This record gives sequence, structure tokens and C-alpha cells, in this order.
Amino acid sequence: MYSGAVDQNLRDSEKLRRKTLWALSQLQPGDPKAIPVVSVLDDIDHQYEADTLMTPVVKVEALRSLVITDFHSSNLQIVREASIPEPWRERFLQASIGSTRLEAGPYLHDLEKFVHLWTQEIQHLEAHRSAIDKYL
Repeated sequence: MYSGAVDQNLRDSEKLRRKTLWALSQLQPGDPKAIPVVSVLDDIDHQYEADTLMTPVVKVEALRSLVITDFHSSNLQIVREASIPEPWRERFLQASIGSTRLEAGPYLHDLEKFVHLWTQEIQHLEAHRSAIDKYL
């Protein structure tokens, strides 16, 4: 269980990661403007590596098999938010700010969309890292 300070650190880190990933999405691999943006993401990753409480123990692809869902009206599945392991829960929450959800929890299709988009974002980040390695 995380303490309040760690929860706030996680929230702040994931908020920064989300904003930085959005900024990176506007740049093509090889654009020199991406270097400081990728550097911010690398710093966040290094912070996670240094703090074993925040290191993801679950790969993003495994999230769907771990979350608990309930059926809601109209056969929509709702995710029990507490069943999403950290830091994925906070990542999903940061990516979902402004999205429609029920009081009972977020829609399963929104979590599935997050997993799909996260995978694309990380592939895009890796393309930038490769381009930076060639550039430097």
C-alpha cells in the first residue's frame, strides 16, 4: 500500500508523463525538438526504477486479464477501478481525465482503448529514442 506522499508522487509523475507523451505525439522521430521531451520521459522512467514501490509489476498487455468487471445496464462492462494495479490505475486515470464514466467505475472499452493507445505511444517513444541515438 502506498503512503499519501507516494500517491501524490505517483499522481504528479503520471500527470507529467501524460502531458509529455501528448507533446511527443506532435513531433516526428528525428525532430531535434523531441530530445528534451524524451529526456523528461527518461527521467520519469529512471525515477520509477529507483523506487521499487512504483515499478510496474504488470505489463500493460496483462491488464485486461487482471481487472474485474461488472455488467451494467445495456450490457456495458464497468471496471472495478481498485482492481487495476498501480501505476496503471493512475496512468489510466490521467489519460481519462474528462472522459465519461459511471460512479461505479470506468467503462471497460475505455480501459481497452487506453491499453491500445499506450502501446502506440510507447512505440512512438521508442522510435524517437532510436532517432536520437542515431542523431547523437
